[in-house]
Amino acid sequence: VQLQASGGGLVQAGGSLRLSCAASGRTFSEYGMGWFRQAPGKEREFVAAISWNGDRTLYGDSVKGRLTISRDNTKKTVYLQMNSLKPEDTAVYYCAGHLRARRTVGIGSEEYGYWGQGTLVTVSS
Repeated sequence: VQLQASGGGLVQAGGSLRLSCAASGRTFSEYGMGWFRQAPGKEREFVAAISWNGDRTLYGDSVKGRLTISRDNTKKTVYLQMNSLKPEDTAVYYCAGHLRARRTVGIGSEEYGYWGQGTLVTVSS
């Protein structure tokens, strides 16, 4: 399984970005997907997750109401729409694929066995 994240960049506080993560190598539509982030000097943090069929989403407390996860199974891609960005959102964002097919997604990184290379988001104040 390969995951390719893209869409990061430099944005001013209050701005928006949309991250994408394209998957290849397995049946994308049967696996939950997640986004995590890691800021310099900090531990990796759960951001959002979406179930394999898109009917369930989870969000970290710090991003609720501002970030939205979605997926397009026909394109084998998961998205993270990021609105009202804050300087504290600055981090490398990683997409991740769940280890098991058709399982409920959670917030623990140990549930995800496939990771993209990360895309840097920098929010200036």
